[in-house]
Amino acid sequence: MEENSGADLREAGTDAAGHVKTAEVDIRHEPVSRPEETPEAESGDFTSRKDETLPKTTDTNDSAEVADLQGNQNLEEEGQKQQVRRIVLAQYEGLDKLPESSKTTLESLLEDLGLKEQYHREKLSLSKILQIDEKTVTDDPGTCKSNVIFNFLKKLLMVNVTARAVKYVVCDSKDVNIETNCDDASESADYNFEDLFDSPNDAEVFNALDLITALFLCSDGFVQQELALKMSMCQFSVPLLLPNCDTKQCTLMLWAMRDIVKKYRPSDLSASKGFKEERIVLSKLPMISFVRLGECSLSKSEILNKLLSNPQQYHDTFVHHNMKCGDSQRKISDGLTEITWYLPCGNKNMDIFSEPVAIANLRGDIASFETQFSYLCQTSAAVFVFFDQLEPEFKLLTNENHKAKIFLVGNQQSKSFNLDVLKKIANKLNLTNNNIIIRKKRTKDVDFVECLRTTVSSVLTNPGLMISIEQMTDIARELGISIDEDSPECQAGKKNADAITAEIEDTFTFKENQFPLQGQIWKELTFLEKEEVRLQKVGSEDIENYKSNLKIKKQELRRKQNSHAMSDFMSCFISAISSKERGYFLKWMRMNLENLSRRKLSSLRELYKEKCKDSENKNEIKEIDQKLSSSSLGVEHFFREMGQIYEASLYLPKRDPSRQQLQHLPKLCAQLLLDGFPLELVDGDASNIPLRWVNDVLSQLSDLVSPKNKILVVTVLGVQGTGKSTLLNTMFGVQFAVSSGRCTRGAFMLLIKVSEDIKKVLNCDFLVIIDTEGLKSPELAQLDNSHEHDNELATLVVGLSDVTIINIAMENSTEMKDILQIVVHAFLRMKEVGKKLKCQFVHQNVSDVSAHEKNLRDRKLLLEQLNEMTQAAAKMEKKEENKNFTDVMEYNPDTGNCYIPGLWNGNPPMAPVNVGYSETVYELKKNIIQLLGKCESTSNDILEFREWINSLWTAVKHENFIFSFRNSLVADAYMRLCTEYNKWEWEFKNEMYTWVTNAETRICNFGTVAAKTETSDLREYVTELKSEATTELTKWETMMLDNLKKYFEHPEGHVYLVEGYREEFSNNIKSLRRQTERSVFDQLTAAADIKQGLKELDKITDTYIQKFETAVCALIDECRKKKGKMTELDESFNKMWAETLNTLPFSALQTSNIFTSVSLQLRTNLSPKGSHACELLSERRLQDCGLEPFTYKPNRQKEHIRSKLPGWIPWTDLVKAKQEIAESIISACDHCVGDKVMRKTNYHDTYIQEILHIIDERLNKTDVDTEIEFEVSLKQHICGSAAREFQKMHEDFIEENDPYRRLEKNKDKFCEDFKDVFNEQDQCQKKAEEFTNYCLKPAVEDFVYRHLGLDIVDKMLTREEFSTRMSFQYYILLDLISKSKFESFQRYICSYEDYVKSWITDRIKESFSSESTLCEFKDRHLQSCINYINAAIKKAKAEKTDSLKTFAEHICEELGDKLVISKDALDSFMVLNKADEEQFAFWLNKCVMEMTEALRYNFKDTAFKNKITHLRLKAKNELFNRVIGCGKQCPFCKVPCDAGGKAHAKHFAALHRPQGVGRYRWDHSQTLSTDICYSAVIRDMNFKCSATNNERHPYKYYRTIFPDWDIRPDVSLEASDYWKYVMNKYNKEFAKAYHALPADIPDSWKSITKEQAKESLKKSFGIKVKS
Repeated sequence: MEENSGADLREAGTDAAGHVKTAEVDIRHEPVSRPEETPEAESGDFTSRKDETLPKTTDTNDSAEVADLQGNQNLEEEGQKQQVRRIVLAQYEGLDKLPESSKTTLESLLEDLGLKEQYHREKLSLSKILQIDEKTVTDDPGTCKSNVIFNFLKKLLMVNVTARAVKYVVCDSKDVNIETNCDDASESADYNFEDLFDSPNDAEVFNALDLITALFLCSDGFVQQELALKMSMCQFSVPLLLPNCDTKQCTLMLWAMRDIVKKYRPSDLSASKGFKEERIVLSKLPMISFVRLGECSLSKSEILNKLLSNPQQYHDTFVHHNMKCGDSQRKISDGLTEITWYLPCGNKNMDIFSEPVAIANLRGDIASFETQFSYLCQTSAAVFVFFDQLEPEFKLLTNENHKAKIFLVGNQQSKSFNLDVLKKIANKLNLTNNNIIIRKKRTKDVDFVECLRTTVSSVLTNPGLMISIEQMTDIARELGISIDEDSPECQAGKKNADAITAEIEDTFTFKENQFPLQGQIWKELTFLEKEEVRLQKVGSEDIENYKSNLKIKKQELRRKQNSHAMSDFMSCFISAISSKERGYFLKWMRMNLENLSRRKLSSLRELYKEKCKDSENKNEIKEIDQKLSSSSLGVEHFFREMGQIYEASLYLPKRDPSRQQLQHLPKLCAQLLLDGFPLELVDGDASNIPLRWVNDVLSQLSDLVSPKNKILVVTVLGVQGTGKSTLLNTMFGVQFAVSSGRCTRGAFMLLIKVSEDIKKVLNCDFLVIIDTEGLKSPELAQLDNSHEHDNELATLVVGLSDVTIINIAMENSTEMKDILQIVVHAFLRMKEVGKKLKCQFVHQNVSDVSAHEKNLRDRKLLLEQLNEMTQAAAKMEKKEENKNFTDVMEYNPDTGNCYIPGLWNGNPPMAPVNVGYSETVYELKKNIIQLLGKCESTSNDILEFREWINSLWTAVKHENFIFSFRNSLVADAYMRLCTEYNKWEWEFKNEMYTWVTNAETRICNFGTVAAKTETSDLREYVTELKSEATTELTKWETMMLDNLKKYFEHPEGHVYLVEGYREEFSNNIKSLRRQTERSVFDQLTAAADIKQGLKELDKITDTYIQKFETAVCALIDECRKKKGKMTELDESFNKMWAETLNTLPFSALQTSNIFTSVSLQLRTNLSPKGSHACELLSERRLQDCGLEPFTYKPNRQKEHIRSKLPGWIPWTDLVKAKQEIAESIISACDHCVGDKVMRKTNYHDTYIQEILHIIDERLNKTDVDTEIEFEVSLKQHICGSAAREFQKMHEDFIEENDPYRRLEKNKDKFCEDFKDVFNEQDQCQKKAEEFTNYCLKPAVEDFVYRHLGLDIVDKMLTREEFSTRMSFQYYILLDLISKSKFESFQRYICSYEDYVKSWITDRIKESFSSESTLCEFKDRHLQSCINYINAAIKKAKAEKTDSLKTFAEHICEELGDKLVISKDALDSFMVLNKADEEQFAFWLNKCVMEMTEALRYNFKDTAFKNKITHLRLKAKNELFNRVIGCGKQCPFCKVPCDAGGKAHAKHFAALHRPQGVGRYRWDHSQTLSTDICYSAVIRDMNFKCSATNNERHPYKYYRTIFPDWDIRPDVSLEASDYWKYVMNKYNKEFAKAYHALPADIPDSWKSITKEQAKESLKKSFGIKVKS
């Protein structure tokens, strides 16, 4: 029986390696009756097909019948049919579906497969079929017919040899049991024997050949190439002539096969072990074709499979009827001509044919496909015609144009076989017995196949015609066969590519001559870039001069690059990739260049072999070896040159035409990335990244896809030649170069689109796949820096990745250790910079099904080695807290390992890809997609990915990666965290300040009518308040810690990058709470103690006032009796006042000796310092201290600062340094004392405690050693001065509160009240005015000024410069450079705190210069006060009171927690108060309104300076404390720390200064130094200071001496441009001010402009605003 092209694979069986069998699956759909088809019952019978013997076979094949029917239609009928179809199509244009009657067979099938749109409109493209969607990672075959084609595609792209056996699950319930297996019946007790004879294949099955034909018809040229390549790897036959059953045309698939490259070893190379490698379409091979004439009972395709397979390694190259569902009807694939190749491996025992041969197979009857048959006869060395009967179509075999030898293959077992006819026709065709092969009745399959093999072998010994597929095109055109390569785009691309590659004779010479920018110049630039940061060859030269010279050399090299005119080749290349046919052009370029490189490499290998025979040719061998490494020429070299041309152009002036002409190149490359072409990230030859080029390409890419620009990254790392690229190609269907001699160099990235249906899982729009060159490359191993190169590359790609695939080989433990060490270093570094990483270990060539269990011990060993490597790496990276690999990253030994069998199932070149390889890689792919789905917080957009590339590469160029890593994303994340923390901190401080203000108000009102508590004991009340404060503090501390926790739980803002700072900020919160608690308790204690001190005075005053009130009342009665005149009243009152005063027992009030109290506090403070401190304290009386300006007098004659570098001498000695420290501390303490004195309150011990705390804090921050003598003398000076001020303040307070003075102050008011009562005048208005002016107005003013400070700070915090410490530094430095005044710079450097406070004051003035904002704040607080007062009056009126006194008391009680009402004023108001309550309330409301207007006017009229002096909370101080931070300074250049909070573990500064700016000079020349801390920490030089016991210490390891400082290298090399510009501009001024000689300014500093200096500030502080 002739073969019926089937669609499913038989079971793969168990191969030699013990692979498990894969289950069979089939493709089915319901039969659809069509007018043009004759319904036929399926031939054959499912249950007997397996056991069917050839002699019994009598039925014909359905497909043959259909082919015959179609073949019998003449051309005229076909033309008429097409015309009718066009009319019908026109009528139904615009409808979704055509009527069933108008559909052709092709259209019906394409509609079932869901390919109709792709056939008629837009062909399937690579970007479409490669995109990641739900079908990519699901095993569900789906319930739709359209799923079949995509399941087939999915498997084929993963090179799965079971691809032709895909299926879909039938939706209809009646078909549920279609897949029932025969074995299932055994489970049932009842048997229905009739069912055994019914075919279960009621559903129609898609034929695999139909699927392939449909796919090729509906795909663009690039997809066709990919399909052909993958089919070839699976050892499937590929289409040679593709039919279209609608048009009756066929196409030669030359382009589709262009990408197939085969390696084999013909017999003449078997001895030398050489091999041939070439594109199969260019190989001149004999082709042997197999066709069928009429009906045939032999299965041609099955026989061909046996012909091409070893008995031990059978493979279904061609689809045939004995494959599962192989007897399904072909609908569109008749006329398909397939081709495959048999290629020898050079082993006689294994090779079937010793020479390569192409095998073609025509589907269908040659009578129906004469064109295809003619083509085969003219291109083949031999044509084997399978037949049962030769008449009546034998004339087809007699064509004189046929060049092929004809062989007839018949089956004697067929009933149609006629020996007489055979003899007659053989005579006509002049055929000998050798040309006729007959399967006799008793011939076994194996014998028949062997006979056929022998015949084919005889043809191959003298093939006659040997022609490549490319050379067959002329014959195809003569026969009217179209050629896929003839499309205009393909031809245009070929023409452009040929124009370039045709001129290339020697790839090595071509690269040297045509790519000058990427050759030695680029390698030198690479060296200079790394040397700029590593400074390995600086020697004793001045660092900055050395760096300046390096920069000049770089510019010279760029100028040299620009001096090279763009070559014609590059012009042609850029022009071609700008055209619409760029896809074809680049493909042609790649293929042409690979062909060239292959030829070059082949000849070099031969030469290498020859030279190796003689051991004396060492130099020649080395030279050839070098050429082998550098002779490879690919498209990447053109793009590399293009990148260098672009980068060099950026050094030209912006308006230079040459530069302008190249601005479009990044966008062009970005578009190519979107089209699926790779971008070279790392140049493997120079081991460098063209950062500007890559940056601009990625920027353009972001613009092209925005807002859909989220990406996730997958990278593979491993040893060279272990199949990393093949793994990625199989996993994602991509096309990284894997051909011989094309090992990946550097790193390349590809984009794969993520479909909408899986975006919600992955949270990204694109997947970025990065392929890297192999680690431990033999080519690089001979270089000294190969390990460094591997480390750099691994760190870069691991840092860029969300998931890293580590490709390792278990069999080579030494090599594996090396790789693991490199990888663990990379993972550790990423952990340190906050990157959350996931990895998957892949073990290749592990084929046993029990590998996972068996390798449990190996996995344990791997984990042990990983732990060992982690400890070693942690030690090297100075991060020894990382003990285990799991400390560095999430890793589960059970789920984090994947065991992949070998790639080939058998021996290449005839081995197909191992199905186990494809299936395991598919499982790995699903696992990786799952891992990516868990990367919710690491999904970067393209611009952030670009930033990671920049920062990672810049960091790996430094030898010490961790300490040099800086990234704007990390900086942004840190800034955001600082900004948030600062908001929480201010909310906390604001709330606690408000609470303390209210608490102090309540304490002040304690014991008065305004008191809000029933507690009579002040101490008890203070305890209550402290308890309340603790509750409030705990609440806010908890709230801040919760805010911090929530902040880190939120995925936005890249919080994972600053995870390492979480603990620091948690400590900051706890520290803030402790400081605030101490401050609050001190304020409460001070307020209570002062209140308690006034208690006795208040009692005395109350008693005296009562006596005076009694005396006045008696005087009124007496005067009324005497009827005294008005003129006598004053005299009477004065007499009474004097008499009463004489009766009162006034005694002089005792004042405290504040010096005694302060001395006691000072002694308490110094007692922990030891007895010597106490002795020093006893040497001087405190009263004698602080009278003169402080001058430090050392005990030793000569004492110098020890913290200096070798050869350097500081401008100031220790005496001067300590004098400056003392003056700074004295200034801060004076401000504190001034604030206290201005409050006009009584002295309290907490005041001096606060001052001593300031001194201790400042002394602890300084890096200069301060001996006990210095500390004691300084504290005595400050405390003596403070005690003097506090003594006066205390005495003023006592005097102010003296009862006699208080009485005298109220004498006039008493007199006026006396007259009013005597004359019985209405007091309501007067008393209301008195109450308003003396009780309410001062309280309202105090309230406004108490709260105004908060408003000013709130307002200032909305300004960008106060958002974080780094923002503040940026703006203050920007202001300095804008002013361009040397005096300002000098003051900033030498008197940092004073300058900062002054600058803050200026900003406050600037913000409130218009007065409107400040008045608005005042008015708001004033209005809230008035509202409180009006509400209190209203409430008092509502309550029934028996007197005005009670009425006033109710008002005061209501306001008791808001306003501090003066007790004196209130007591005075109550005396002789006879006013009417209702009238008083009326006038009080009016007076309050008048007071409001008066205060508004006063607030507006008061000068700003006077306003801020009245503030209780000093905005300047609050802002200063916010921006000054911890106050620590760099131990070398004294730049302030920029870290957030005050409790951070590490200090760092974004911008260090040249040492000369900080007063350092060279000892031998007295010139100011230009060295910067950035450079010093990576240079081989020493320093010594008191911390090193004056011993030399390597600068590189400064952290062992200053572990809390992190001096980060200037990774941009431009960050310090600011201070370089300043030092260059004011060099002479600095020298004059510091009594030194001007510095030797490096030449590169002189070219820095003001704008560049400003720009460098932005980079340093991560500011994204315009200057």
